[in-house]
Amino acid sequence: MADLHEQLKRIGLRSGREPIDALLVHAQKSKLSPVQFLEELVSLELRERDAANLVRRSKDAAIGTPAPLDRFDWNHPRAIDRDLYEHLLGLDFLGRGENVLFRGPAGVGKTTLAKNLGLRALERGYSVLFRTLPAALADLMRQESIPATERRLRRYT
Repeated sequence: MADLHEQLKRIGLRSGREPIDALLVHAQKSKLSPVQFLEELVSLELRERDAANLVRRSKDAAIGTPAPLDRFDWNHPRAIDRDLYEHLLGLDFLGRGENVLFRGPAGVGKTTLAKNLGLRALERGYSVLFRTLPAALADLMRQESIPATERRLRRYT
């Protein structure tokens, strides 16, 4: 069995030993046909790759773990347009190449809303980079030359 796992790794499968072993047991018990087994194996591999990809992109996005929206106090800052925000969660603005800017006084939830919007984009397969304006400006100021600053600015835009 160990040889099989090594061979699967050599041809590029990334699924771990335990999920593959579980699939083999399931295939035997369910008497899956070779085609059904291969369909299940491909499905397992795609799920594993999607999960690993989401973990990597989430780390690169630097979003962290924001408070979930179901615990967000929509009544505290009365100026937040909840319907508009829920529309933004559809991510239609990305297809149009538009930006979203959260502005307002400190403590009203801008960061929480922005991070949750970023998480939604990550879940849908988009790449995300979360930076507050002060952090982005500090990063730009650390660049050692004008061309480096321009490259970093293009990365942000």
